[in-house]
Amino acid sequence: MMGDKIFGAAGEKIVVEEFLQGTEASVLCFVDEKTIVPMESAQDYKRIFDGDEGPNTGGMGTYSPSLMFEEALEKRIMKEILEPTLKGFRADGLDFKGVLFVGIMITGDGPKVIEFNNRFGDPETQAVLPRLETDLLDILLAVTENNLSNVDIKWSDKKTVCVALASGGYPGNYEKGHIIKGLESVDKDILVFHAGTESSHVCNETSCKMETVTSGGRVLGVTALADTHE
Repeated sequence: MMGDKIFGAAGEKIVVEEFLQGTEASVLCFVDEKTIVPMESAQDYKRIFDGDEGPNTGGMGTYSPSLMFEEALEKRIMKEILEPTLKGFRADGLDFKGVLFVGIMITGDGPKVIEFNNRFGDPETQAVLPRLETDLLDILLAVTENNLSNVDIKWSDKKTVCVALASGGYPGNYEKGHIIKGLESVDKDILVFHAGTESSHVCNETSCKMETVTSGGRVLGVTALADTHE
């Protein structure tokens, strides 16, 4: 990384941190200047192959709610991570409003932060937001108006699972331009999120037509809702 500069300037400095061992989970939060409200939990799977094997990716699938999030853990995350984060925002005068993504490792010593992002997370969002029953627009308006504490955010009891469909070879080298078939025959209660796709003219000897083709590593996110994760 540093000798061959495979990441360019991003690899010129390193930060040495504690090695966190455990199970990773994600907490997305709505935040205004006075309030932080966690969304329903999700658990992401980063490795490319079944059985949690192979190199890391941007996320090969996720489910919500996480089976690890019992009430005691949720309270601890709020007390030890989320509330101090909001307090830190105020102390630094950040006036942060928006979505805060907290990557958490659930270790033998409890929850610890891996990373913060000021955005929705992929593919966690594809499993979390389908369970949201309150109008998202009402929540976002409340965030901009510092009125989040007055919004009663409701979530479905349904469980969700999102599976990423990826190009062969990802996260290494992969080809683009393969035609994606079957999108029109997906059951009506299935959500298909396009990630690495594009519309392209595909021609044969006699004609040309517009097709949806692959244009990235993680191509589609397919989400289903049901009464149980299984």
